[in-house]
Amino acid sequence: MTTTERFADRLVRPATFGWGAARAALGVVALLDPPRVSRPWIGADADRTGALVFARALGGRDVALGAGAMYTAVRGEPVRPWALAGAAADLGDTLITCVHRRELPRGRRAFIACLAGGSALLGTALALAER
Repeated sequence: MTTTERFADRLVRPATFGWGAARAALGVVALLDPPRVSRPWIGADADRTGALVFARALGGRDVALGAGAMYTAVRGEPVRPWALAGAAADLGDTLITCVHRRELPRGRRAFIACLAGGSALLGTALALAER
């Protein structure tokens, strides 16, 4: 085993745990206070009933994905399936944001796309780094 492989082994599990914890925390906030999470993404529509329902649903998704990533990281089980599932969800969020960018609030649409895209890249990197 090379030094790089040992470094990746020591880094993947804690990084996956932290990534999962951040996702789960965001999900909890979305469940409890959906406009707080969705307003930067969709603007004034965040207070509409449909947006509240959708934000809470995404919050539930993120709690589940984050908890799964955290659980497998702590238990020493393969993190790749959870990392790829989270990355796929984030890639979807990124693509949808980009497709509708002209209709979204100007101030933060690039920030949201970069945040989701960065999380997709991190999840993919974690999946690939696991031996």
